[in-house]
Amino acid sequence: MKKFDIPIYYRSPVISVVKNARKITDPRKKDYTPSVLDFGPVKFLIARHFGFCYGVENAIEIAYRSLDENEGKRVFLLSEMIHNPNVNDDLRSRGVRFIREHNGKQLIPWTDLREDDVVIVPAFGTTIEIQEILKQHNIDPYLYDTTCPFVEKVWNRAEILGKKNYTIIVHGKFNHEETIATFSHSNLNSPTIIVRNIEETRVLCDIITGIIPGEKFYEIFEGKYSVGFDINKDLYKVGVVNQTTMLATETQAIADLIKNTMEEKYGNKKIREHYADTSDTLCYATYDNQQATIGLLKGNADLAIIVGGYNSSNTSHIVELCEAKLPAYFISGPDRIISENTISHFDIHSYKEKTSENWLIKNNSKPTEVILTSGASCPDAILDEVLQKIVSFFPEAKSIDDALEPFKIQNPN
Repeated sequence: MKKFDIPIYYRSPVISVVKNARKITDPRKKDYTPSVLDFGPVKFLIARHFGFCYGVENAIEIAYRSLDENEGKRVFLLSEMIHNPNVNDDLRSRGVRFIREHNGKQLIPWTDLREDDVVIVPAFGTTIEIQEILKQHNIDPYLYDTTCPFVEKVWNRAEILGKKNYTIIVHGKFNHEETIATFSHSNLNSPTIIVRNIEETRVLCDIITGIIPGEKFYEIFEGKYSVGFDINKDLYKVGVVNQTTMLATETQAIADLIKNTMEEKYGNKKIREHYADTSDTLCYATYDNQQATIGLLKGNADLAIIVGGYNSSNTSHIVELCEAKLPAYFISGPDRIISENTISHFDIHSYKEKTSENWLIKNNSKPTEVILTSGASCPDAILDEVLQKIVSFFPEAKSIDDALEPFKIQNPN
């Protein structure tokens, strides 16, 4: 796989040693069991897959290269590069200005742009409409386009299906930048609808089979379907694609439910006329991170720490998996760990940060076991800082060098 040139301060002297050792012992990425970093009174269960993925590293490399190649020019980002505050804040500190917030709020009017400005497209991609706005200002939207290749894969698959007269069902969050971009590109070639989860999909399936009157579609899915969507003909042939950071298992469940519904209505022999298999659009990194999280949860850890941006979709799904089994704390960085008694963390249900007391479980009979992982947009260096802060609460803990020794033996370089 390609290696990217990203700033050295995003690398880590601790987590990277563990990752590199696993690359040697598990080069085919088949083993989802965690690595154990043993400090004596506290052990960290490190996920097999986590942190910067291919798409994120690609985006960061392009963004920093754009700064190097355009000294003296104004450099803009359409919105957040990725959903990580550390990366976005560093780009801001280097003079990059954000045209919009991640929720679509306009910060800089399009009319302020000049022909010699540089505009970076974020990893989520952007809409056809925004690409046209940039072209109207004589700004090339593809010059520094950091759109993730796996997002583009979804767009390409939707285009192929659209040209075969399939309607596209997008599994995603309708207000997320990636889903908005996918909707825009899909809509070029086919009618498109967004479903958030399996519950919304059941409603859609009930409309397809006639259990729910068709006219209810426009009320229930308001704001989530393309202009001119006609339920009398646009639900005859369908295919499912997804926002790449959604739970892979849920996307598959949604696809299976829709396929079964089409079989129920049209019969198994005609299923290929009405349903397109699109399982090949699932992002490998999202899938691997989620499977690695499931691997983490097979043990008996005391708690989980998940690090990432609070508006990161893929990170929130890792939190969702963890909190179903044990106390899970979603933090943006080490500063959210106030003390060994107090932690400030994000609640994915209320979308608010809250404070918890007595979060760090200390056992007299056995070491405290902490799951440590992150989303695809979190630098490993941030995990290093989180790990070291937790270790500081255990005065008898081994040094980092001693804890890393087994991994250095596996990876002598």
